[in-house]
Amino acid sequence: MSHNILVTGASGYLGGTLLARWSSAKLPTYHKLYALVRTEEQKEAVKAYGAEPLTFNTKDVAITRTAIIENKITIVYYLIDAMTADTQVKIIEALAEVKKQTGKDVHFLQTSGAKLFSSHAGIQTDPPVADNDSGLYDLQKRSHARWEPVGKAVNTNNTIIETALRYGVKSYIFIPCLVYGKGEGFGNKISIQTVAIVNCARKLGQVYRPDAENYSWPVCHVVDTAKLYLEIIRNILSGKEIGNGKSGYYLAASGTVAWNDIYTAMARGLAARKIVHSDKVELIDDQALEGMGEALKCPKDMVSLFLGGNCTLQAKHGLQIGWKPEYLPKQAVEMADAEVDLILQNS
Repeated sequence: MSHNILVTGASGYLGGTLLARWSSAKLPTYHKLYALVRTEEQKEAVKAYGAEPLTFNTKDVAITRTAIIENKITIVYYLIDAMTADTQVKIIEALAEVKKQTGKDVHFLQTSGAKLFSSHAGIQTDPPVADNDSGLYDLQKRSHARWEPVGKAVNTNNTIIETALRYGVKSYIFIPCLVYGKGEGFGNKISIQTVAIVNCARKLGQVYRPDAENYSWPVCHVVDTAKLYLEIIRNILSGKEIGNGKSGYYLAASGTVAWNDIYTAMARGLAARKIVHSDKVELIDDQALEGMGEALKCPKDMVSLFLGGNCTLQAKHGLQIGWKPEYLPKQAVEMADAEVDLILQNS
């Protein structure tokens, strides 16, 4: 029996770009590609990418389990919730039943985030750790996050890994970082992270940096991010044994860039369009912190969570399995003007 694949988050920035690139990736043979959708418009949109639409409420345990088992789904790409593990656990349990019925290996990929591997999560940043480091799972288990939501999301990763191991399901933790570039799907075209910088600048008429330190963050173009999703599934469909479970972390990053370089480049683009009064980047003060909290709809002490922090996690695992990013890290800075334009057109 060939694999049946389910992709969630098809209308999102990452999921949409993944589906848009699916056909041209020339993947090994599989039986059927399903995409989880919510509306009639989305049904028609995913069909154009060669996916069969499925509509069910992932919060309904019984319906979700039935959908996985009846459609004999063996690979799930989960792109819709990095915070909680409830639905993912039930999907993993259903995948285990499919494995029992078919005798075929089953796989679950969770989309996480670089924040969970950064100073925000209490993860060591010096010396840097790579995503293929054998001790990364233990680092996550020992971490003490500064904020409760971050700790909860770290626990979600751990729960998924542990549940998958218990049920004989191969799991993968996919880690997007600061993603930029125009989404290629039918839904959301813009990144969450770069939008946050623009929204705060609009609110305050000025670009501020939340950290006094010159922190850095991994970056990746949306196309290269989609390519890593595809490279993982290419390896799975080829029957190759790639890192999974406690050794299944994959950071989608072409390198790292200093936050200050990103702020400065975006400030220039915003100033050129009269969105801010000056292209100078200021260190945040308490008044600006209040305004940025309002723009981000978060408590002011959490602003750095959206716009700063230090992440030195290195992307090596994807390179080991054949991933070759096209865009250099410096292009995140060089393309900042186009990114500003894209955000202003789509928000």
